[in-house]
Amino acid sequence: MINDVMNPNKALWEKGDFTRIAESMRESGEALVERLGITKGLKVLDLGCGDGTTALPTAKLGADVLGVDIATNLVEAGNKRAREHGLTNCTFQEGDASNLHELKDHTFDLVLSIFGAMFAPKPFDVAREMVRVTRPGGRIIMGNWIPNDPTLVAQILKISSAYTPPPPEGFISPMTWGIESNVIERFASAGVPAEKISFARDTFTFNFPGPPSAFVDEFRKYYGPTMNAFEAAEKNGRAADLQNELEALFNSQNKSNNATSIPATFLRVTAAL
Repeated sequence: MINDVMNPNKALWEKGDFTRIAESMRESGEALVERLGITKGLKVLDLGCGDGTTALPTAKLGADVLGVDIATNLVEAGNKRAREHGLTNCTFQEGDASNLHELKDHTFDLVLSIFGAMFAPKPFDVAREMVRVTRPGGRIIMGNWIPNDPTLVAQILKISSAYTPPPPEGFISPMTWGIESNVIERFASAGVPAEKISFARDTFTFNFPGPPSAFVDEFRKYYGPTMNAFEAAEKNGRAADLQNELEALFNSQNKSNNATSIPATFLRVTAAL
């Protein structure tokens, strides 16, 4: 249980049911993976993998994929999805992105982390661990939300933070992974020079079959950070304010007339080892 005390992220991501949110991310997960040059037999680590939004499409392209996540329920959901898809080359296990002690040095051709490792505490440890388990000549690819970006997820997290108590002293916001200079500094400390790191703005689209207000309800019921924000808002009699702010955000960014389709900008990081 020591690990649970050390890492509050476990409780955050086991709260609710992130698979409900991940359903809206599947199409973009597949589209992203198709652009990564995945080849048969490539050894891939998907870090902070959730229930396999990028791990399963990577395995379908022939890679040998290990998904690692802090949340037991998401690891179980990932293994179940892999079995349902008949993917014997895709397995999931529990682990902490800031301490991958169970993984050997220089094991993977590609370490992938799409909105995963950015949420782990101790970002310098995360960078060091990602570099350690990647073989020379391999790649690390991250997808990170960008602080204060006007699009969906950055705004959900920004709005939610206004309703929650301030974080503990020493807390480093996950959004700092969306700042290029921070990424360069963290990988530099792990021995990767700046010229080996490249950045691109990319888009992930959330697709949900119902109206934006129903999609907000999914976040309220199943997404840990939003659940925490609503719990705090309810104590202060402000839950309706938070609901209204999020509904206004989702409605303003929705591109679909009869459902919900919301693009969100993120920073794609590639480190070449």
